[in-house]
Amino acid sequence: MARLLDQIDAPADLKRLSREQLPQVAQEIRDLIIEVISMTGGHFAGPLGAVELCLALHWVFESPRDRLLFDVGYQAFAHKILTGRRDRFRTIRQLGGLAPFLSRAESEHDLFGAGHGGTSLSAALGAAVARDARGEDYDVVAIIGDGSITTGMAYEALNHAGHLGVRLLVVLNDNGMSIAPNVGAMNRYTTRIRSDPRFQHLEAMAETVLQKLPLGDTMLDVAQRVKRGTLQLVVPGMLFEELGFTYLG
Repeated sequence: MARLLDQIDAPADLKRLSREQLPQVAQEIRDLIIEVISMTGGHFAGPLGAVELCLALHWVFESPRDRLLFDVGYQAFAHKILTGRRDRFRTIRQLGGLAPFLSRAESEHDLFGAGHGGTSLSAALGAAVARDARGEDYDVVAIIGDGSITTGMAYEALNHAGHLGVRLLVVLNDNGMSIAPNVGAMNRYTTRIRSDPRFQHLEAMAETVLQKLPLGDTMLDVAQRVKRGTLQLVVPGMLFEELGFTYLG
């Protein structure tokens, strides 16, 4: 059976597929990444953990008109596959082949050569400032992982962007699929809040009780809204709000 992936040589080809076909495309991208990394070496978690993210970004935005700036290159393997480099993907990390990070020499879809974690936000801020200075209109999107968001350069860029008030979208890929275990106080805090068994048990018990009450489904919906609002107060989203970003997550 022919692969849907074989029909995609540019992001515009992806948009011609139906939304229901996207999970199949995601699986085909994963199969290709696993096959190639098994032969050439490299990390599995980062590339595989960002497949749906790359699909969603190219489904919503219009690259290369809209600028997508990935942080470490491993997040962008699916991006490479979707932007005309599928047939050469088996050459990645090989002499004369594709680079394992984004490369401006490879594609017009690679605005910035990301070879190290923590750089995408500063680069995206520069792109957004340049866009506004030229009076142009397109979106600039920075994608950064939960391992890289802890770098000083990332927080400096967030602080600077909040000060300038430019139109900039930052996607925090906090799926825990880094190339190595994440470290630091921020990671420890968010992990503790989200995985605390006492919180999870209390949440499950509350849902059970609410479902048995009159208007149980309505009460459950209200409770979910309250929970989401409460989490906004206890997870680091408030930090981003204070830095001038509208935080959704």
